[in-house]
Amino acid sequence: MDTSIAIMIDMSIHSGKNRIFVYDFKQKEITIEGLCAHGVGGGSTPTKLVFSNKEGSYCTSLGKYKVKGRSYSNWGINVHYKMYGLEKTNSNAFKRIVVLHSYTPVPNQEIYPQTLFGQSAGCPVLSDGTMRKIDALLKTKKKTVLLWIYV
Repeated sequence: MDTSIAIMIDMSIHSGKNRIFVYDFKQKEITIEGLCAHGVGGGSTPTKLVFSNKEGSYCTSLGKYKVKGRSYSNWGINVHYKMYGLEKTNSNAFKRIVVLHSYTPVPNQEIYPQTLFGQSAGCPVLSDGTMRKIDALLKTKKKTVLLWIYV
């Protein structure tokens, strides 16, 4: 795996605030940050998140993922990255078609106290601007990149 960066999504942060962060280990700083929607399934609300690894749950799955495989998306900037769950809590990610992608209605700046609820069926969903920055970075990587969704 690539050891120069990691993508972290802190689901304990309100969805109207930046909660996806790209950490650069060489620079020892966050180089990209932005909004990230969570899944609407399982009784999730804007402020109460429900996590699941089940197919058809429309929930976000916690845990560490390998990100690899850039492909076409119907949403946002028309790019997505495949996500492969590395833990029991997210082992069905690829089968569930959980991918990293953008969605044009997601704003490029924080909207707190408003929320992003209703924007995701379980995928980490970003603004087009944030996705463009992450896409430009991921295109330069030869190895898979770690993405970690946690609370």
